[in-house]
Amino acid sequence: MASASPRRIPGDLGEVFNRRRVRSLAGPRSFERGEDYARSGTVTKLRVTATSAEATVRGSAPYKVDLGVEDGEPVFSCTCPVGADGSFCKHAVALALVATEPRAAQPQPDVDAEVEVRTYLEGLGHERLVDLMLELAAADELALARLRLEAAKAVAGPPPLRAFLDAIDDAFETDDYVSYREAYDYAARIREVIGAVRGLLDDGEAEAVIELCEHALERAEDAIGSVDDSDGCLGEIAAELQELHLAACKKARPDPVALAERLFDWESSAGDLDVFSGAAHTYAKVLGKTGLATYRQLAETAFERLPALQPGDKRSYDGNRFRITHMMEALAETSGDVDAVVAVLAKDQSSPYDFVRIAEHLRAAGRFADALSWAEQGLEHFGPSADHRLLEVAADEYHRAGQSEQAVELAWRAFEERPTPTSYERLCAQGTRAGTWDSWRPRALECLRKDAAGRMKAARAKGGSGPGLARWALTPDASDLVQVFLFEGDVDQAWAEAKAGGCSWRLWLELARRREADHPLDAIPIFEDEVERLIAAKNNDAYRQAVETMAHVQKLMRAAAQPDAFEPYAAGVRALHKPKRNLMKLLDARSW
Repeated sequence: MASASPRRIPGDLGEVFNRRRVRSLAGPRSFERGEDYARSGTVTKLRVTATSAEATVRGSAPYKVDLGVEDGEPVFSCTCPVGADGSFCKHAVALALVATEPRAAQPQPDVDAEVEVRTYLEGLGHERLVDLMLELAAADELALARLRLEAAKAVAGPPPLRAFLDAIDDAFETDDYVSYREAYDYAARIREVIGAVRGLLDDGEAEAVIELCEHALERAEDAIGSVDDSDGCLGEIAAELQELHLAACKKARPDPVALAERLFDWESSAGDLDVFSGAAHTYAKVLGKTGLATYRQLAETAFERLPALQPGDKRSYDGNRFRITHMMEALAETSGDVDAVVAVLAKDQSSPYDFVRIAEHLRAAGRFADALSWAEQGLEHFGPSADHRLLEVAADEYHRAGQSEQAVELAWRAFEERPTPTSYERLCAQGTRAGTWDSWRPRALECLRKDAAGRMKAARAKGGSGPGLARWALTPDASDLVQVFLFEGDVDQAWAEAKAGGCSWRLWLELARRREADHPLDAIPIFEDEVERLIAAKNNDAYRQAVETMAHVQKLMRAAAQPDAFEPYAAGVRALHKPKRNLMKLLDARSW
């Protein structure tokens, strides 16, 4: 591509990539950012012809951008994430403006000339230096605002924050909806403003930073509903603003009562971003005794209005209740009074986990007998199978108190209520810890066999298939027994239970994988059926998995001394699924 001066305005390129067309291609937000890029000298290594332009545009990284004209229509590409998605990004906007409107670009600074620039500035007269600073600030609203703040230090009155407030508003403005691909640029624009606000803290304007951070957090809460925040950009921005706010409070030392009132209002009415959650703990040193007392009074008043919930009461989601309770819990933890924490948590006893939380706080304080008492109360109300965490807390404390057999009895009650592989494993853990598992194991297995027989009988009454390897996917009656023996490492017994009573397809595959080394002939039919299951999904990813599974079948046939069996098997797969072209291509690639 021939080189040309950046000041040339090419005819065809200028017509196709005119300002109105570029704005339409990019959208207003990306166009605005692209204008900023064009003015800031980020477009480098520019090459322009009558119908094309290329350059490197410096963003968060250097990106290669190309513009062109084909049959009178614009074509473009950029190596940035948005450009890679086929969109007309801000980098493409910058190149289009610089290539077709040379006045849009400022002269680019020579990064290698830092020393010379400093020498030049040091040699300027005072008036010329003032004029130059004003010229530069006029092109940058945030820079101008910082100069105004510096000037305000010499006069009475509040600092002029209007420019910063406006910049924050503009940064968070969404117009319509910020899509996933636009979210990165949107967040980058906000972070640019936050950077300027952070600079104020370094300049000694901590009080101003507090106000600006709170204003920005309000805008963030307003914007969250209009942004695809799948990557959590706004959440990260809110966290940065809260960190900056805390740093500013530590420097400015604002009135503790007023700060406590604002923090309480923020936390008690927080939106999706949970702004200032846990403020009593985070701001404890800044608030001091006076601020914490105010915060506590506000929280206690709100907490007293919440109704107490007893076991069996229905608890619907209540964000306000959760937030107020969290505030009170944080205050109690800050005081170091575990009884105060328990009193807060005890106001809601509607679920088993509420008792777990109380017991855990007491255990952390070394009050094990009290912890067991609360756990037993929860078990009395909800039973041992309601929440395994409650069972485990109680069992741990029984073991600690030398009452291990009570721990096993508790686990057995939970197992009897719900005889599953998981409850079997928990019973095993408690029995092993007590040293009595050998006496409990036969009872537990008998319980599982009885349950499996009942399910098998019910399945047959409904016309289900009988057990057997040929019908494994249709008779998952012995699944629990199979899973238990796999848990114990007795693969042969698990295989025998599966053959006798059937099991789920997931377990058949697990059995095949764990037996294939010693019993490849047992595993081959299972993997062959897995091939058919995958092909039935009818998508390219499943086809790839099916072919990989076929390769595994081939390996097993060789291990079973039946290498010649694979060719007719693969031929059968081809014959059965010949219409599936993408599958056939994968088989062709393997020469099957």
